[in-house]
Amino acid sequence: MEAPGRNTNFSHEGSPDFTALSSSSMSIDKLFPALLECFGIILCGYIAGRANIITSTQAKGLGNFVSKFALPALLFKNMVLLDFGNVIWPFLWSILIAKVCVFAIVCVLTLIVSSPDSRYSKAGIFSIFATQSNDFALGYPIVEALYQSTYPEYLMYIYLVAPVSLMLLNPIGFGFCEIQKWKNQGNHQQSKLRIVGVIVFQVLKNPIVFMVVIGIIAHFVLHQTIPPILAEFVDGLANSFGGAALFYLGLTMVGQLGKLTRSTIVTLILLTTAKLLLMPLICKDMVDLLDNSNTSALNHSSLSNYAFLYGVFPTAPSVAIYAVYYNIELEVVTSGMVISTFLSAPIMYVSAWLLSIPWTDPQHLMNSLQNVSFNISIVSLVALVWTIVVMFLSKKFKRLPHMFTINLFLAQFLTCIGMIVWNFVVKEDNFIGQVLTFTLLSTSLYSTYIWPGMLSIPTTNCIILPNVHHHIACVLGNIQLFSKSKNIQCFTICVLLPPAGQCENKCESTDCLLLKVEELQQIADRQVARHLLLCLLLTVSLLANLSSCLWLLLNSLPGRLYLELQFFCAVTNFGQGLLSFALFGLDKHLIILPFKKRLHKLWYGKKQQEQPQTDLPEDVRMTCLQFTKYHKDQCCQDIVKKRRCGRRTMVDCFLGCELVEWLQQVGLAQDPGEAALYGTRLQQGGVLQHINQEYDFQDSPLYYVFITTADCDAWASA
Repeated sequence: MEAPGRNTNFSHEGSPDFTALSSSSMSIDKLFPALLECFGIILCGYIAGRANIITSTQAKGLGNFVSKFALPALLFKNMVLLDFGNVIWPFLWSILIAKVCVFAIVCVLTLIVSSPDSRYSKAGIFSIFATQSNDFALGYPIVEALYQSTYPEYLMYIYLVAPVSLMLLNPIGFGFCEIQKWKNQGNHQQSKLRIVGVIVFQVLKNPIVFMVVIGIIAHFVLHQTIPPILAEFVDGLANSFGGAALFYLGLTMVGQLGKLTRSTIVTLILLTTAKLLLMPLICKDMVDLLDNSNTSALNHSSLSNYAFLYGVFPTAPSVAIYAVYYNIELEVVTSGMVISTFLSAPIMYVSAWLLSIPWTDPQHLMNSLQNVSFNISIVSLVALVWTIVVMFLSKKFKRLPHMFTINLFLAQFLTCIGMIVWNFVVKEDNFIGQVLTFTLLSTSLYSTYIWPGMLSIPTTNCIILPNVHHHIACVLGNIQLFSKSKNIQCFTICVLLPPAGQCENKCESTDCLLLKVEELQQIADRQVARHLLLCLLLTVSLLANLSSCLWLLLNSLPGRLYLELQFFCAVTNFGQGLLSFALFGLDKHLIILPFKKRLHKLWYGKKQQEQPQTDLPEDVRMTCLQFTKYHKDQCCQDIVKKRRCGRRTMVDCFLGCELVEWLQQVGLAQDPGEAALYGTRLQQGGVLQHINQEYDFQDSPLYYVFITTADCDAWASA
């Protein structure tokens, strides 16, 4: 970490005086609305998937429309209308070389470190992950916002660069996957020519590749014009791509971060670094090296900056489809897609902002860096106060790994305090105050580098022993419920408890044992995936700081990119509280679920009245009729069990996740989302309810009962 306010020479190496260059090379004022539009639509898609408004099966239909109709039409249209005469070809060769270099680096490293049973398949899919960008859904709106008014031809470059991955690099990756598939089958009688034929066929049958080829042919045949009879049809499909693709991207992100495991964390760090740091740097360096035809320094600089921004575009969702097809590292690919998408937003914004400002004196730039650090520290401090309060109110700070996490949050809190105080102390002639403040700032900031490493130790233990402590807590908790003293006494429950009666539609115990078990399950939630993601993102931040130090040591004239790296490090160092708030600030059991329950009461009243069967929606009525008449008896036999809920009572109940799994097994639902919707309809129709009527139906280990009333029996006789 550099001392805030340190004066560094940011002269651009080997380039003219950038104070003379105008900042008109990109329209930065339109970038934030474009980012807000893109990520707002992504958020809408995520909410729709998270709330089961659109299930994963239904989302596949939208994905097929986007990839097989809308995007091919968009590519065909732009291939026909593209003006090849205005293309700066060294830019395309630079991107091609950069992608080939990153592809080769990832491929070779994967082949070296991976095990033989999956070496080639991992090399293929990881190389595709690091080189195939989300050019059209997310990249095109960003480029349009930045360059539409200054360099509109840059928009067309995306349609020329995309086939580099689709037609050249992806087939090589597919070839590695097919080789691994051939090796694992053990049947080596198949000729290598057949493998090549399979790869070529897979590439040619891809609608995107096919329409690119057709579009290039039509470009010369139709003389850069689309016949009027086809123009409206093609425009209709092409114009539907933008919003639909972003919405589908949000849908694909649902539940992906929960797949993070210990074995994927290192792989994700390396892949994210290759995609978001290595790729843009090589793209920019290649343009600087190969683009010698530009006589204008402004045009050359603008094209070089554009190459850097292009390299930051996140991984395309189609890579996840390849991973599913070959059944290779799906957890790594899907989680990495989500992480790279959300990490790319601040990188693109900071990059575009820095690349658009005039190259002024170093003191002005350092003042801007100081202001950014100060502002982000204030926002981060507020987020950290909230997060720390939540950790104490939920009592998570008493348990591992949250015991380590709270220390990380406190170090981040002191870092923000130190940065805020430094902003005032540095302006005064107070040597002792500056020394003390800098000591506080440096010590706390370096602590935020150390605590993630220490946090990984208990997090790893939670992965190795995921349920041991949970089961012990449940057993001890069950015993304690029947102990009159506060000390836990070890004795057999099944011996001391009296014969149990039977609860009917809901648990009649005043101190329900099953509700206590639910509470223990909630308390035992260690949020391992959140901790893994926190360690991953903080490790990326640490690598950025390390790169900043090495860059300054190896380059006497670091240049504009070093300044960008400094701004990125400032945001990641003093904005860690925003990350902590996003992952741990909205506690599910302390904030989200109580909020949903209060909102439910405000909407339906304190006690929701049961609707008469005649007033139910048609889909609810038909679902309840189908289930009670044809499936309820078999479901009760398969998943309903007698469980003790009090000293003298038992209840016939089942878990919500058990019903979700059963509905998929018997074919009443195709995925967990549809099964959860099915269970919700059964609850709305009065067929089932939570044992204490506290929760709506959820795909979780909550206890539910089937209702046995005259109204419910009427469904079976309907």
